Amino acid sequence: MSPPSPSGPIEVVRREMPRSLVYATIRELSLLIRDGRVTPVELAELFLERLEELGPKYNAVVTVTRIRALEEARRAEREIEAGEYRGPLHGIPYGVKDLLATTGIPTTWGASPFRDQLFDYDAAVVERLRDAGAVLAAKLAMIELAGGMGYRQPNASFTGPPRNPWNPDYWAGGSSSGSAAAVCAGLTPFSIGSETWGSILSPANNCGVSGLRPTYGRVSRYGAMTLSWTLDKLGPFCLTADDCGIVLEAISGFDPRDPSTVEKPFKYDDKTPRRRFKLAYIGGVTEGVDEDVLANFERSLRELKKVASIEEITLPELPYEAVTRTILYAESASAFEEFIESGRASELTAPEDRYGAYARMTLLARDYLRAMRIRMIISRAVDEAMAPYDALIAPSRPAPATPIDREFRGVVSGAVRDLMGAIGNCAGLPAISVPNGFTDEGLPTGIQFMGRAYEENKILAVARAYQSLTDWHKHHPPGLDPND
Repeated sequence: MSPPSPSGPIEVVRREMPRSLVYATIRELSLLIRDGRVTPVELAELFLERLEELGPKYNAVVTVTRIRALEEARRAEREIEAGEYRGPLHGIPYGVKDLLATTGIPTTWGASPFRDQLFDYDAAVVERLRDAGAVLAAKLAMIELAGGMGYRQPNASFTGPPRNPWNPDYWAGGSSSGSAAAVCAGLTPFSIGSETWGSILSPANNCGVSGLRPTYGRVSRYGAMTLSWTLDKLGPFCLTADDCGIVLEAISGFDPRDPSTVEKPFKYDDKTPRRRFKLAYIGGVTEGVDEDVLANFERSLRELKKVASIEEITLPELPYEAVTRTILYAESASAFEEFIESGRASELTAPEDRYGAYARMTLLARDYLRAMRIRMIISRAVDEAMAPYDALIAPSRPAPATPIDREFRGVVSGAVRDLMGAIGNCAGLPAISVPNGFTDEGLPTGIQFMGRAYEENKILAVARAYQSLTDWHKHHPPGLDPND
């Protein structure tokens, strides 16, 4: 049970923490806490100051949860002093995308009509992180209604367009943009985002951080805003693939309140396999990608060949993107039917969001049912093709971050091809994006590793191996890294 809330701000007098800790990994911070070299309250203060100082610069934060963070940090400190160490997340601050319910703290869904929305319970992910001893420090900015109304521009949130810490004139990318920007800027050691189609991998790519989309049903969505019942997934943003594995173990597991969850416990395996990996890429997967993205991907292949065999494969000709798009459109229209019919969409920030959902309301049931039938064919065909391999690889996104003041070419609208994203989200497959270089303009790019259902440990192992060969994950935006 949580301690009672204080009536006012908590006054804390502590030694000043080295600001170099803002880019320490979860594993590094946990060792410092466990050994008593840093306390949870000291760490909470360090990141709360960063959130309050830098969060507004990047439109990355909706609410800094200072009072709750210090309550949870004090509790963690007492427990650790009493020898009740809970594990690597004990005392580690984090933030969550603002579509996750948090008791008594506004959960705005990134949308002006819901800016004062309050819940009297915590989402399952928040519960599990609290049980692991983690410290909730912020609710993080997102695209309004997770992009469910058909947005085409970064300025689709009442908190302003989420800016990229590498260059604030560029977009952080996707509906989980605040969650990725917070980790990129050193505002939190890790964060939680969500993906329906691209909203974890895209911001991870744009911000140069590691982002993990778990298998559908691996993580409970109880207490999360619903956009698409059969596509929504929750997952972590971290500095490294290793940290993503640590967080996934804490937040995963069966939950009777979310019937999509499965009784397949996930135990993170951080051991390095002694064998070479078997990787593959889909023929034509790099068609139409940006030149710098392609160059960085080809360099990544050369690095990976030190630890893996890599083959090209062909998948059956199936309407992967059209099926995923149809399911998303139908389910999002149903999820927000009452909101759309009430006319309150006119209160949204992006002009196209005020009318975009009405077209989705006209989608026929027979089209949705046909898409669901083809989805079964897709899932079987892809699983069979992937069976011999540890992961499929591809650029995380066809292009780097786009300017903050321009419309972008969306994958959901069909303007940009995203075969891997369509397959992965349609079939509910896990994938992780990790940074793999920069463009000539200094913007990050990423490489993704996608696995079969419930094989997160395999893709995490490949991503860790890649990060052991490269140091892209150790690069941080100019002016934000105290170690520069």
